[in-house]
Parts: sequence; structure tokens; C-alpha cells
Amino acid sequence: MASKYVLDAHTVIWYLEGNARLGANAKAILDDSGSEMILPIIALCEAVHVIGKGRTKITTAKEFLDRIELDPRFGIAPLTKEILKESLPLHVLEMHDRLIVATTMHEQNLGHQVSLVTCDASITSSGLVSTVW
Repeated sequence: MASKYVLDAHTVIWYLEGNARLGANAKAILDDSGSEMILPIIALCEAVHVIGKGRTKITTAKEFLDRIELDPRFGIAPLTKEILKESLPLHVLEMHDRLIVATTMHEQNLGHQVSLVTCDASITSSGLVSTVW
């Protein structure tokens, strides 16, 4: 298994709130002190939106962002022109998912062994990147 992982919004929210819907493999990855986790900025935006709507046990976006910042295993991937270009042919996915998958593909193109931690059926069934749940 890779030790570098891209996370989608639900993965990081469910992990931080201790949600039982988080897959066993995903939980093991997020519990592993050796895992390097990449959060695409678009996934953080989605998470903040979900928190703002009150659909999670995490009470504020500030609490969420503080927890991310305090854990050195989390890195934030900016949305770059290269990632946007990588997302263009991924029209089978909705916009946010395209950018998360493109971030994973970008990391792979940089030579990193990386998997996307997600349970999103449209992403996992696409076969575009290696996924774990």
C-alpha cells in the first residue's frame, strides 16, 4: 500500500468526527503515523461547506481547520493550472471529484506512489486512479 494518500472531503470529516461509516482500510491509513495525507483545497472547501450546513459533528470550520493544521501528516494541495488541465478530460465526474482525482493524478505524474481515499462510487467505478476504502 502507498504511504501517500489524497483524501476527499467525506474521508477527512468522517475520520475527525469518528464516524462509523469510515471504511476500515481508510481508518487504518488515517490512524497510521507514517501516512502522508494530501488534502486538495477543493476538498477542504467542500468540508467547510458541509460543516457550515450543520451536517457533521464538527461544530465549526475553525475547529476543523485547526485540527488539520495541528496534524503534521496533513498537507494542503493548492488548485494549480496544471491540476486544472489534468481535470479537463475527466468529464465523467462532477467538478469537485474531477479536481480531487486530478490532484491524485498530478501526484502520480510527479512520480509519487499515491492512492485516493474515498468511497465515492463515481470515482471508484471510474478506474481513473487507485482508490482505498
